[in-house]
Amino acid sequence: MTPTRLMLLALPLCALALPAASSPRCGTHEMIVTQLAERYGESRQAIALDGANQVIEVFASDATGSWTLLVTRADGQSCLLAAGQAFEMLSERLPSEDPEA
Repeated sequence: MTPTRLMLLALPLCALALPAASSPRCGTHEMIVTQLAERYGESRQAIALDGANQVIEVFASDATGSWTLLVTRADGQSCLLAAGQAFEMLSERLPSEDPEA
């Protein structure tokens, strides 16, 4: 499983980890993507569809290492799930299932 795929599978846990007092910041997809680009230099690095037919996107900046997880619901509303620092794109391979390899 690729690191990006593992991260995307773990996204529902990120939503549970948010403090109850902090509500997600939501808006139009275009507005949020523009702000991520202008304020943080972030661009889309990965995209996936979850079981609830929501689009999950990972935005990150190669220059600063900042990253943001964005979810867009079926109704078109986009909300920030989480953000942080030290983003790294990895290209790890699955371990071989051949015991003699």
